[in-house]
Amino acid sequence: MESKIVSRAVLLERLQGLRQAGRRVVFTNGCFDILHAGHVRYLQAARACGDCLVVGLNSDRSVVAIKGPLRPIVSQQHRAAVLAALACVDFVTLFERPEPGGLIAAVQPDVLVKGADWEEARIVGAAEVKAAGGEVVRIALEPGISTSAIIGRIVQRYC
Repeated sequence: MESKIVSRAVLLERLQGLRQAGRRVVFTNGCFDILHAGHVRYLQAARACGDCLVVGLNSDRSVVAIKGPLRPIVSQQHRAAVLAALACVDFVTLFERPEPGGLIAAVQPDVLVKGADWEEARIVGAAEVKAAGGEVVRIALEPGISTSAIIGRIVQRYC
């Protein structure tokens, strides 16, 4: 089986074939640092929105820009490997900027998925996806489950 972790160029090539076969492409993105049950449920719900789930994964450098110098906890190679091991994820591709706008523009997903904590007006790529005839789906997050909360509990217990 070919690797699910692909460059942007390989991803676009593979998506072209899927689209020709009439498959619906779903895109989501994030840091996915310390993968937890909330992430898994979110990704499963995202995958249910179409036929192929593409996960845009923030590179280590972009995670630092978003979360600060103490993150990520898990390297981009390991985060990508864990995401790729999930049955609901079809492709993982890294992006370097804090925002995935360029990747979304290249992928042109049929469905763009983000957590319900994001207002649609703030979702990068939402307007462009909708203008191209796609849809934006906001998925409810698992209450009380987050990487930051997990890190907080570890610090409380062990530091």
